[in-house]
Amino acid sequence: MVVVLGFLVGFLYAQHGALPEAPPIPANNPQTAEKIELGKMLYFDPRLSSDGTISCNSCHNVMNGGSDNRATSAGVNAHRGGRNAPTVFNSAFLSVQFWDGRAKSLEEQAKGPITNPIEMGIKTHAVAVDRIKKIPGYVKAFKKVFKGKNAVNIDNLAKAIASYERTLITPNSPFDKFIKGDKSAISPEAQKGYQTFNSVGCVTCHSGSNFAGPSLPEGTGFYMKFPTIAGTKYDKKYKFTQDKGRFDVTKKQADMYMFRVPTLRNIALTAPYFHNGSVETLSEAVRVMGKTQLNKDLSENQVSGIVKFLGTLTGDIPAQTLPTLPPTPNKSVVDLK
Repeated sequence: MVVVLGFLVGFLYAQHGALPEAPPIPANNPQTAEKIELGKMLYFDPRLSSDGTISCNSCHNVMNGGSDNRATSAGVNAHRGGRNAPTVFNSAFLSVQFWDGRAKSLEEQAKGPITNPIEMGIKTHAVAVDRIKKIPGYVKAFKKVFKGKNAVNIDNLAKAIASYERTLITPNSPFDKFIKGDKSAISPEAQKGYQTFNSVGCVTCHSGSNFAGPSLPEGTGFYMKFPTIAGTKYDKKYKFTQDKGRFDVTKKQADMYMFRVPTLRNIALTAPYFHNGSVETLSEAVRVMGKTQLNKDLSENQVSGIVKFLGTLTGDIPAQTLPTLPPTPNKSVVDLK
């Protein structure tokens, strides 16, 4: 019996490795210090929005938990989107991006918000590139990083931002230390919560070192229906089914209410929760998941233990210094008309 129990515990631990120190790097976009620094400048630059007010960091704040802690983010002209901003931390380990998986890579994701009318709101990528070309410091940086006569283009802009985002990794969490063998790294209550997390079925979706499902080739998403159990008290309370998920991208009935499984890394820092940001606390999110996905009414002890365990997934946030953005002396490149 002891041998069987030990095997089962070992099997469950095998579902979750420590977070790697570095993410996969695509062959067509190798990391360089200069490219990362250029990407960082672009990530923090609000001039990539139509009215000069919104940067990538506005919604995915790397000084905090990689999100903006709002139910839905504020874009240009006070527009509000319909979905919660996912954390940018450890997104480099995901095989697709956005809640509905419509972007196959970080590079593809980086292009989307720029021309989204309720996010950064620039009319076309060509307009964004033209704006960057009017900033001498950027032109110099792009030529240094990408070479060639047409160094400033939307693909290279996206490659730079994605390169910076691949540095936003949060290893060395208490759980990582625990899984590597330091059994004192997390409390007995958190250890019990981890066992509950596995035994009730949370591990079915939140497996892997990123707690976002199995490692898949870039562009192949890991999706789950949410809510899986229809008609619970949470459907009406939190209006989960107003968003049809991946169906809005593919128009396939099989994708109705399907969402990319999100990472649980640093989840204690990224409230509110779910695709619409409707749940304010982590404990309530655990209750919701228990009922809507597993059809289980978790006890308060179970909820408390799982929350304690989830708190051990907060890793080392990489230190950030604000970049100095290239100036535009004596003029503005932002069209305020």
